[in-house]
Amino acid sequence: MSEADELFTREDPIFANKELLEINHLPDGGRIVGRDEEIGHLANAVNPAIFGQSPSNVLIYGKTGTGKSLCAKYVSRRLIETADEEGVTVAMAYVDCAQDTTETQTVQTIATAVNDPAVTDIKIPDKGISTATYYKRLWKILDQQYDVVLVILDEIDKLDSDGILMQLSRAGEAGKLHHCKVGVIGISNKIKYKDRMDERVRSSLCEREYVFPPYDANQLREIMDARSDSFRDNVLEESVIPRAAALAAREHGDARKAIDILRYAGEIAQSTGAKTVKEAFIVQARERAETDRFRELIRGSTPHSRFVLQALTVLSLNNPNQDGFRTTRIYDVYKEICRQEGSDFLSLRRVRDLLKEHAFLDIIEQAHRSGGSAEGSYTEHQLLEEPAVVKKVLVETTE
Repeated sequence: MSEADELFTREDPIFANKELLEINHLPDGGRIVGRDEEIGHLANAVNPAIFGQSPSNVLIYGKTGTGKSLCAKYVSRRLIETADEEGVTVAMAYVDCAQDTTETQTVQTIATAVNDPAVTDIKIPDKGISTATYYKRLWKILDQQYDVVLVILDEIDKLDSDGILMQLSRAGEAGKLHHCKVGVIGISNKIKYKDRMDERVRSSLCEREYVFPPYDANQLREIMDARSDSFRDNVLEESVIPRAAALAAREHGDARKAIDILRYAGEIAQSTGAKTVKEAFIVQARERAETDRFRELIRGSTPHSRFVLQALTVLSLNNPNQDGFRTTRIYDVYKEICRQEGSDFLSLRRVRDLLKEHAFLDIIEQAHRSGGSAEGSYTEHQLLEEPAVVKKVLVETTE
């Protein structure tokens, strides 16, 4: 290739502002669709912060892609702006608990997010100090810099203990903070997560609880219409957004997946050299979005966790008309997979635990059955994703 040849495309023929379709993009209020009531509830819960008072602690439930994190971040950002106009200093710390699962990691992330070393003269190292020391530095930072701090704990159910919840929800009462007030917004996909909490944490953390329902087809269409200016003029065929919205509403009501589908459809147009994003690209984009989502779910899982999932996948592919499979049947196939892989197999009890973990992550669905006096009760397990998609991702993650 000569130097005169163009290696890179200087102008994107499909996207005008692709950032609007990125998962981590926080849109302005005008682009948040179908969540006026939920935003109002959240704003009401944290409103005392504008006066330098303690905001209510909130627990938000809802399936993935229902706008929980989006609304929590938006309300927090608006709160900071409004409080500043009233002469009250408010900050927000966001923690992805799927990444920071331990108490130490979480308190370190919060302290780093709110610390201004030039003001506090406090350093927050990545490692090398105890959890107790992180807390002591965090309390000093909060009292020195802020009147109120909101802590958003996203995927709060992934935390390995209630330690951070206990500390944050009772910091003032325990005399750790003398000036700053702390409010917690916990976000979970698991409606039963509260049942796992320590009773003392539950009483202080769950002051307000809200459930975010899945989006319907009209809302999904509005959401995608609001972001259609991420594409160049006349690039989207008229049927693309309605088709993507209908598909997403029928399957999951997940705005995140719907936006992913739209973005992937644009990328397919790019890669094929098409001048427009066609309706036919939506089905291909949906398959890619589902594969990427599932890959993210099982990323970092142990070999035996994947072997158990592989066993259920094999049974599902070989028995397409059967809805669920017993634990003992999955265990038999799992042991055979272990033999093929040259690995010792785990006990039936441990495999049951692994299946429960997959159910908790919404990878599979469990149903308890009764076989009558002859068989007793048993559990059946069913994949929530297409077996072919699961097989493809499992192959990719083991290569």
